[in-house]
Amino acid sequence: MNSAIQKGFTLIELMIVVAIIGILAAVALPAYQDYTVRAKASEIILALDPAKLAAAEAAQASGGKFPSADTINFTSPATKYVSGVAISVANPGVVSNVAVITATGRGDTALTDKTVALTGTADASGNITWVCKTGATSGLAAKYLPASCQ
Repeated sequence: MNSAIQKGFTLIELMIVVAIIGILAAVALPAYQDYTVRAKASEIILALDPAKLAAAEAAQASGGKFPSADTINFTSPATKYVSGVAISVANPGVVSNVAVITATGRGDTALTDKTVALTGTADASGNITWVCKTGATSGLAAKYLPASCQ
């Protein structure tokens, strides 16, 4: 008596597996896209660091206040995802206790022409407090910012 032994999957079983994979892909793809944009946005945040260092050194050299932006020795880097970094001081031409460093993104539709600003405020003892934020109208979406800048 030979009984037939089934081997393989039925069509229904295969369709269920394909449907499950489709559902997982539909959930995972947007999360992956956000993840890649966040990784690119971290390059914008990293581009602020050399300017932050240059501004802090200039403030230290001028007695704890920021000098005019023209006197801060800094060259703006341009990378794949950063189009430029700019330093501005609240009162140009005089020493000030507020400086703003702005980086502008590029290379991705979520980053192009979006800005991230780092505002430094010097207190009376020369300590500088840095606050990271995005621009009101052209800022990078908060969901793409790293935890250090939220």
